[in-house]
Amino acid sequence: MTMMSDEFDAEPFHPGQLVMVNLKGKALGAEEAAFLREHRIRGVCLFRWNLGTEAEVRQLTADLREIMGPAALIAVDQEGGSLVRATFLPQPPGAMALGAIGDAALAESVGAAVSRGLRSVGINWNFAPVLDVNNNPANPVIAERSFSEDPNEVARLAAAWMRGALREGVACCVKHFPGHGDTHVDSHFDLPVVDKPLAALEALELLPFRALRREAPAVMTAHIVYSQLDPEHPATLSRQVIGQLLRDDWGYDGVVITDSLVMKAIHERYGHHRAAVLALQAGADMVMALGPLEDQRAAVQSIANAYAGGALTLPQLLRARARLDALAARYPVKPGDYPAAQREDDDQMMRRGWALSLSAVGDARPPQPGQRIRVIAQRTVPSDGASEAGLRADEVAALFARFPDVELMQLDDLTQLDWAGVPADGRYNVLASNHRSRYRPNARDWQPDLHLVLWNPFLALDVPAPALVSWGYLDGALTAVQAWLEGRGTAQGRPPVRLALPH
Repeated sequence: MTMMSDEFDAEPFHPGQLVMVNLKGKALGAEEAAFLREHRIRGVCLFRWNLGTEAEVRQLTADLREIMGPAALIAVDQEGGSLVRATFLPQPPGAMALGAIGDAALAESVGAAVSRGLRSVGINWNFAPVLDVNNNPANPVIAERSFSEDPNEVARLAAAWMRGALREGVACCVKHFPGHGDTHVDSHFDLPVVDKPLAALEALELLPFRALRREAPAVMTAHIVYSQLDPEHPATLSRQVIGQLLRDDWGYDGVVITDSLVMKAIHERYGHHRAAVLALQAGADMVMALGPLEDQRAAVQSIANAYAGGALTLPQLLRARARLDALAARYPVKPGDYPAAQREDDDQMMRRGWALSLSAVGDARPPQPGQRIRVIAQRTVPSDGASEAGLRADEVAALFARFPDVELMQLDDLTQLDWAGVPADGRYNVLASNHRSRYRPNARDWQPDLHLVLWNPFLALDVPAPALVSWGYLDGALTAVQAWLEGRGTAQGRPPVRLALPH
């Protein structure tokens, strides 16, 4: 459906210009191409399953540009750490790894390198950096994706990261407004509620967003109810949160995009059709209508129907389109070479960052060179809905390849470990936490010689043992961990969250 505009813009308005969708595979299918073309879709978000070889990604983004035109917005989550979709590019340390180092210059260099890689393959929008302040150890989805539990540190390091990223020509998108750090529910699976007055939010969750509001070209909303701001609607659909607080009170005129509407916090309560309209009414500019084509189509059609019925006005829709046009014009898709020398420099810089972030909790020491070792890990770790799949148990065991006698004890669910079943045979026991979810209270009875925390750092709080925290499980992190285990590396990082051992 096309809407004609007169005083605002001579070009007809198409609802798909305010919609972002996803794709099924590594190449653009005929049905998907027809849908993008028919509805003038201007945004696509790519995930790991879309990213084949570097050549395949370049071809995919070229095909998308051919259909969507020069104002295309091709996006990805390349935060670093557990959220790195394009693993063929230099693999950046995540936010909390950078927080453990505390060096703003390094954060800026990482942000710049991330953008160089993305721009080279035809991606012009990165959903990073994360501004969530992770002050809640029970948070099931943010954890090491946050820079710190200190809002001022989050603002300082995220600002540096974003400076570097923007300088290299890729748009950033700070998230998840107004803050997903102090929740104990994952909005991928349910609707979190934060019951804090505005003054408390301003002192913590909102502080980094307010600090970076003039530099951030885009903001992503959170599917969270902030009950003292709007008791009825999650922030993504709230006029009080987006329209009043962000737009009117703060004067923010950049792009506002929703988090994925397919997340259960939204989809099970509103569906794509209602949520898309409510988000635009609230003050968002683009709705992320991921999922099957029928859901994507429902979002487009609902915007058209809302305009036809007067629930959305043409000035509203054109203002949203103008913001998106400005973002695409400022950060156009410009694929090009990634010179080998620059790529190698970026990779080495990121690996240095991973090594510098490695952190010891308690009196963590590596095993002796000839020691008999038992490694206890989860057999496989599926994606949690946001992050990529975790490290497999056999990949954890490979970190001990230079030790002469290593026994691998694999569990289908590491949280169900019964320590009484671990043989008392004199082996050096390494508990490798290669999953994200926290342990049950009975973990206080476990007695490993070393706790290797490879994902969620707050797992160090659950087990009364010295711990080595890697802040992630990408190649650079694993190289640093292996060097430390073999006595060739150090653990200099200073945790930016409290990880005191339990008593």
